[in-house]
Amino acid sequence: MLLKTLTSSALVLGVLASPVAAETFRLTSTSIAEGQQMDSTHVFQGFGCEGGNQAPDLAWSGAPAGTRSFAVTVYDPDAPTGSGWWHWFAFNIPADVTELPSNETVPDGAVELKNDYGSIGFGGACPPPGEVHRYQFTVHALGTELEIDDSVSNALAGYMVNANSLASATITAVYTR
Repeated sequence: MLLKTLTSSALVLGVLASPVAAETFRLTSTSIAEGQQMDSTHVFQGFGCEGGNQAPDLAWSGAPAGTRSFAVTVYDPDAPTGSGWWHWFAFNIPADVTELPSNETVPDGAVELKNDYGSIGFGGACPPPGEVHRYQFTVHALGTELEIDDSVSNALAGYMVNANSLASATITAVYTR
């Protein structure tokens, strides 16, 4: 009987703790697709890469109730740095914004951090020759606006985003040269 009660309790807790909102929060793009090679339009110009360095269009829908702002990140977990590579980090995107058209700047009020190339905004793909890298384009629905500015590191901003994320949606595109 005790085992049955514990199992039932664990099941109820698991259901209550599951992120139902994450099932309805969606990220789409006409420029990139899950598991597909990115076009050279989204490749960095520099570091030996020849590309357009343009951010793809991103659109999201189904944000959970209580969303106060959004954050958009692009991260390469395969970069040979020991800590990955931040290609883009923007936060405090207003809650009424549901898309960023291709190569658009973020809306007024949003904050962008320096990417790991050292510049503000999107920095395209540029893996070492012969390597396939994954590029995780993620939108987070946040329950607050973050009280940090553009002087913080991507790691600290990432901590704040994850601590305040109500739901997230990701498209993981790839690139090799």
